Amino acid sequence: MNIAQLLKDIHSTEFDIEINGLCLNTNNAQPGDVFVALQGQSSHGIDYVDQAINKGCVAVLVDSKEIECTIPTICIDNLTAHLPALAARFYPRATNVEVISITGTNGKTSVASFISQLLNMLKVKNGLIGTLGIEQSQQQSSNTTPDILTLYRTLENYHQNDIKVAVLEASSHGIDQNRMAGLNIIQAVFTNLTQDHLDYHNSLEAYQAVKQKLFSYDSVNSVILNADDAQHAAFAKAAKGKKIVNYQLSDFDDIKITEQGFLVQLNTSVFEIPFLGEFNLSNVLAALNSVVAFGFDKKQVIPLLHQLLPPPGRMQKINKHLAWVDYAHTPDALDNAIRTLQQHYPDFKVRVVFGCGGNRDQTKRAKMGKIASALASTIILTNDNPRSEDPQAIINDILSGIDDSYELDIIQDRKLAIETAITTLQEDECLLIAGKGHESTQTIGETVLAMNDIKIAQNA
Repeated sequence: MNIAQLLKDIHSTEFDIEINGLCLNTNNAQPGDVFVALQGQSSHGIDYVDQAINKGCVAVLVDSKEIECTIPTICIDNLTAHLPALAARFYPRATNVEVISITGTNGKTSVASFISQLLNMLKVKNGLIGTLGIEQSQQQSSNTTPDILTLYRTLENYHQNDIKVAVLEASSHGIDQNRMAGLNIIQAVFTNLTQDHLDYHNSLEAYQAVKQKLFSYDSVNSVILNADDAQHAAFAKAAKGKKIVNYQLSDFDDIKITEQGFLVQLNTSVFEIPFLGEFNLSNVLAALNSVVAFGFDKKQVIPLLHQLLPPPGRMQKINKHLAWVDYAHTPDALDNAIRTLQQHYPDFKVRVVFGCGGNRDQTKRAKMGKIASALASTIILTNDNPRSEDPQAIINDILSGIDDSYELDIIQDRKLAIETAITTLQEDECLLIAGKGHESTQTIGETVLAMNDIKIAQNA
């Protein structure tokens, strides 16, 4: 396709350039791509044109004014609004892939992973797209839900490789920014709703309203809803007219807690679920009902549940030690993670290592400090991803939720904090390292450091 064909009915151009793809992010740019340089609130696409040229891009689309550079630039009014049409035109087979989407504050990654694993066991080729990256392409993703051009390109590649189903984490940012516009989303799954991203959405009500949009998409024919969540009715209302399937913990006929996880009975089947946390029981039910709604018999799926594995950094046990790494970075997730260890190890105290991210929702910091100090016996406060904020200021925000009489340690160096927590752990304690989970980097100022909680803990 040449650029004139791409822009037909959108913008007339005299350029006759053959193009190989479209990209919004220079990290994903490939030779022959057209770089779409949008102007956002925090970044300006034209600042990355030189990077795009170095990656082999052959043209630039801009939404403000044409710029001088060594490759053609084309200015298009309201460029963002044209992205779905451009994506669908260049990647027409992307919409042939059926998409199962999962949204909610916590649990998206686990549920998406469980659905993908079950489909694999049932011999359904699928791709997994979310916080952990893009499966099948080994591509890293900086966002839970990739940008619209990356999504279309990925799904086009899936179709070419005979992958007919994609399992996609749908973040509130992704929904609000219309990154999934035009995709063939056949199913939407709701995990839960608690506080997160209020720096972006300003209120919990606005955050919820964005999440609910997913359930009203025309392409969605079935929705899977957590009936235990307080906002279940609101999401059911948003899904009016769709086939609604509810799940709740009481679906299990029996639940017995073990040190390794749970022994459960579901219908006539008794089996183990080999990871911790009552919330994971909900996640398993979400995945089960998703796969059944996709077209498989429940009796065929239930015997597979004991084979599920948790995704990296989700209540991940460190070797054979009483230490876990978890992605918990919201008040509710931190509360659940600590209570989970107390539930499975009632005779042990819980030590927690955590911090809060910079340039993100500041209102959750004191809440997380209050939760940790109320539940954990000891705390080490440390850096998460402070980004451009002062690390000590972030820690001070967390401390504002902790009573002055509570004794804790502050070790800003995260590696040292984790090593200290592990090497000083008492025989009657277990350890939760919370906040970053699977992440392999840490951002301090403009510096991105190699940093993986799991590897640090294993080495320690």
